[in-house]
Amino acid sequence: MTQWHWDPETYLENMLAEVPAYPGLQEQTARAAAEVEAARILELGIGTGETTRRILASHPDAHLVAIDSSEEMLGHARAAFPDADLRLARLQDPLPDGPFDLVVSALAVHHLDGPGKQDLFRRVAAALLPGGTFVLADVVVPESEEDVVTPIDWEYDLPDRVDDQLDWLRAAGLDAETVWAHKDLAVMRATRPLRRG
Repeated sequence: MTQWHWDPETYLENMLAEVPAYPGLQEQTARAAAEVEAARILELGIGTGETTRRILASHPDAHLVAIDSSEEMLGHARAAFPDADLRLARLQDPLPDGPFDLVVSALAVHHLDGPGKQDLFRRVAAALLPGGTFVLADVVVPESEEDVVTPIDWEYDLPDRVDDQLDWLRAAGLDAETVWAHKDLAVMRATRPLRRG
């Protein structure tokens, strides 16, 4: 997955070519998010809004705040979601002020290295309301080499194993589980407990 994906006009076509299970990943992400009651949603890496459209279908009255590091992608998303609060920001930047009932990210977090993911997970946990949920859908390092499908450059794309990410989510204070996995893709759901401790 390379940076030429930042062209909103060709993004979906490129994703379908490079990530054959992209429709399934999106479906499972939406399903995991639909189970959460959400009035306020934060999306990390809105892109063209492919995930957003599915999330808002089950949360039509929710207020959406989203970030993306590409002004071109944000322009496309602004046209599709004019009522949303869309901001130019990187995953490494401070998150928009919460709290949020639901935080969602699809195919963005793998651009961070391990320490960057751990830092993001701590910040997401702090931004969630008690009982709030983080749904993370992404490219992962699969257990078996035969399951590698998605092209990875290991410079811009830095996926990690599911078990490591679940450990990091738990270390951030979230109850984390895998809700779907297929080859080198996974959807994880992590919920902030109602009480810490």
